[in-house]
Amino acid sequence: MNRLAGATSPYLLQHKDNPVDWWPWTAEAFAEARRRDVPVLISVGYAACHWCHVMAHESFEDETVGKLVNDNFVAIKVDREERPDVDAVYMTATQAMTGQGGWPMTVFATPDGTPFFCGTYYPKANFVRLLQSVTQAWTDQREAVLGQGAAVVEALAGAQAVGGPRAPLTAETLDAAAEQLAREYDETNGGFGGAPKFPPQMNLLFLLRHHQRTGATRDLEIVRHTCEAMARGGIYDQLAGGFARYSVDGHWTVPHFEKMLYDNALLLRVYTQLWRLTGDPLAGRIATETVAFLLDDLNTPAGGLASALDADTEGVEGATYAWTPAQLVEALGDEDGRWAADIFAVTEAGSFEHGTSVLRLARDIDDAEPKIQEHWQRVRTALREVRDRRPQPARDDKVVAAWNGLAVTALVEYATLTADPVAGAAAVRIAEVLAERHIVDGRLRRVSRDGRVGEPAGVLEDYGCVAEAFCAVHQFTGEGRWLELAGLLLDVALQRFGTGQGGFYDTADDAEQLVSRPADPTDNATPSGLSAVAAALVAYSALGGQVRYREAAVAALETVAPIVGRHARFTGYAATVGEALLSGPYEIAVVTAEPAGDPLLALAHRHAPPGAVVVAGEPDRPGVPLLADRPMIDGVPTAYVCRGFVCDRPVTTGDALLAQLGVSGG
Repeated sequence: MNRLAGATSPYLLQHKDNPVDWWPWTAEAFAEARRRDVPVLISVGYAACHWCHVMAHESFEDETVGKLVNDNFVAIKVDREERPDVDAVYMTATQAMTGQGGWPMTVFATPDGTPFFCGTYYPKANFVRLLQSVTQAWTDQREAVLGQGAAVVEALAGAQAVGGPRAPLTAETLDAAAEQLAREYDETNGGFGGAPKFPPQMNLLFLLRHHQRTGATRDLEIVRHTCEAMARGGIYDQLAGGFARYSVDGHWTVPHFEKMLYDNALLLRVYTQLWRLTGDPLAGRIATETVAFLLDDLNTPAGGLASALDADTEGVEGATYAWTPAQLVEALGDEDGRWAADIFAVTEAGSFEHGTSVLRLARDIDDAEPKIQEHWQRVRTALREVRDRRPQPARDDKVVAAWNGLAVTALVEYATLTADPVAGAAAVRIAEVLAERHIVDGRLRRVSRDGRVGEPAGVLEDYGCVAEAFCAVHQFTGEGRWLELAGLLLDVALQRFGTGQGGFYDTADDAEQLVSRPADPTDNATPSGLSAVAAALVAYSALGGQVRYREAAVAALETVAPIVGRHARFTGYAATVGEALLSGPYEIAVVTAEPAGDPLLALAHRHAPPGAVVVAGEPDRPGVPLLADRPMIDGVPTAYVCRGFVCDRPVTTGDALLAQLGVSGG
């Protein structure tokens, strides 16, 4: 009996009609394995995963494979996005056993969850042989199997150990990180490393803050070049906005077509901050289009943003997005079709499969004269209308707390810079969903879908990303309840996830006991839980004036500082938070009866130093500590600037405020 029909995960629901008798991850599944005395097959993936779909079609939808699995195993299907803790434990085991990891992840374990054989994608014939071999080994070589599992668990304990070397995260360490990124930078194509090439969102955020602190022009060059290369490449959807997960080549041309919420949220922050610091029109356009993608393509009827758009359309990767010159002519007519082929680099030879091309921006549009820009927009709109009539990729519409938190922070930063009411309202609306649906009895739940919250408990990254988002909404709205909610989540993080030595585990001390307790301080596709919590602690401490939260952030970053200078590409968000601490961070309060349109507030937002917090409103507004006991001087709007809890004199002019922010002119 397949037990996935009631799941909240679209990935699990994709498998609800398989002939495999799938169980969700439950204690009952392992109890059944003990009762039957059979091993457990744990299959881990996610809804937008191309090779997960391939393995599903080849093996899990096959009656013969289903019988082989059902007769000899208890099969458990896991959505890695719902259960990142389970994924982390078994991915560490897979990497330890095979030297690499990925999804789908295929793990064979004892009935107590101890892994003894791990791998990733297997073609059907190989998978059948593997099932037969594991069955035979379990029957005839049980002692060897159990010994292998014990060795894996011992290795896991070492890999997940906490309490290693510590060091202060100093300016010298962050300078070394920036220098390392500069050495690893791809001078030709932007970004770091070769194929496959991932958008380095957190490294770019760090370099922008490092540039602000040090004035290093090299940092800004790296960010500008990388952002332009990505925005003009095939990894960016030239018609609808939004970035794909990664490029399969080293020059951003052909993407792996899935679009993830977390990538686009973090990249929205990058392009918004680049626009704020430079006024670059390309950065401004991409930020605006990314907001539109989030709100048009990932918005869900029950509130919150969906997790991803699939890489495949009807089983074919990229089918929605690729074009031939003839298709452009058919859609636009002969003249505009040829013009579009030129500007989007669509050729007869093609850049993708079967003579098709992924649209790239081969000409500089953002500095073109208005009539060319208008022509380009008309062509884009017409092509988008044609593309919308094609079959569309599936959408994973579960709402993940951490990723929605990242989106809220990004939308607040964009709305603050642009005064866009749509983005601002969306940020508050998503924050309301997180507050009202995902916080249950004072604890975070990881996912919801169709307005129903799921069972999986929030992990550390959920607490950090959502608390940081609530701090952002507090600044944006001036409402005290958001700061109170952020404090609630951070107190849980400190009490339930802390190691007692400054670091953090990724799961709570009262969470389900796995074969090891994951604790990964490095930043990967998203900020690590440690980095996310540190960012929230810094913001919350600055907004609330409570030193112990800042001290907790400093202690957390000390546990990752030894990695920052040596492995900068995997500690980008930790380094970003470190820049905020080195900066102060600044605490800026603008006391005014009319925050909207206040020139002092606009200057504060435009020139805020790295990691600064900014609030505005009437004196002594309830729930806003930075406005307490701060009157308007002579009845006019007044700015109060502090840094690390030490304050300058209040000022009422723009020039005086800019001087306190270290800016020479407006």
